[in-house]
Amino acid sequence: MYNQIRQKKLLIIEDDADILSILDLIFSEEGYKVVLSETGSESERLSEIKPDLILLDLRLSTLGREGAEICLRLKSQPVTAFIPIILLSAERDIQQICQNCGADDYMAKPFDIEQLSGMVKELVLK
Repeated sequence: MYNQIRQKKLLIIEDDADILSILDLIFSEEGYKVVLSETGSESERLSEIKPDLILLDLRLSTLGREGAEICLRLKSQPVTAFIPIILLSAERDIQQICQNCGADDYMAKPFDIEQLSGMVKELVLK
């Protein structure tokens, strides 16, 4: 099972550098290949990156683009709709936002690392 995880790639889109570093460290240590983005611009290059899952911050300040908009765009295109997306946010209505944009799941900030890791494993190994 560990070998399966080692080959999986995560795209993490988060504008908070500290959170991005923590997630990079955690998921790299778990054996994932990790691609990091502070702006969300990598969501335009998914055919090159080929992520198995996307962790997506809901509020991306640097681009002025909302994570929900990126999620909705990706989920509405046949070539990217299959990629699982987990929204990360401190928003109170994150569950509703998740449903509205088609995200596969969500994790409220501050999040529990073990719970997030389990959620990622579950979606990546489906």
